[in-house]
Amino acid sequence: MAQSDAETLHFYAREAKTYATDTASQPTTDLDRFLDALKPGATILELGCGSGRDSAHMLARGFDVFPTDGTPEMALEAERTLGRAVAVLPFDQLDAVSQYDAVWANACLLHVPRPDLAGILSRIRRATRAAGLFQASYKAGAVDGRDRFDRYYNYPAADWLCAQYGAAGWADIRIETREGSGYDRQPTQWLHVTARRQG
Repeated sequence: MAQSDAETLHFYAREAKTYATDTASQPTTDLDRFLDALKPGATILELGCGSGRDSAHMLARGFDVFPTDGTPEMALEAERTLGRAVAVLPFDQLDAVSQYDAVWANACLLHVPRPDLAGILSRIRRATRAAGLFQASYKAGAVDGRDRFDRYYNYPAADWLCAQYGAAGWADIRIETREGSGYDRQPTQWLHVTARRQG
């Protein structure tokens, strides 16, 4: 995640083991649909991999996966799950160019400060190859704020989020809205976004 919100980074550093244990069960609901849209063996960058749960599922399905997380403590928890190295990669340090067929960013870009989101989305676009697939999820809202753990959330509305993706050069942007929850166990409206790089 971008380095500008220390409280959020501190939460994941402090609670890494508890958070990883709590979120280590089943892979994310949309993951198989995302993978089914890719060619076998495609190269995938996972941002904010947390416990490593989703990367483990992608690897089991034969994809070439590069798991990353924004804090060393969470990366260590993912390494324990995966049995392989996990890079510490804050979003604003992603410098890859046309390196990945797809990017999976489940429930992590929602911590990027609103003014920084379009720039991060541009970095992700630059990191993907032509026609690269990108999926991310956000907690919906109207203004940014914090949860009871003092984690920052950008809480976007769908139209604002679509505009950020468009400004970053993404195409074929699709947003699905669903009810759910999260680590805080609070009822949550989620925005699931898929987009493609064209050109």
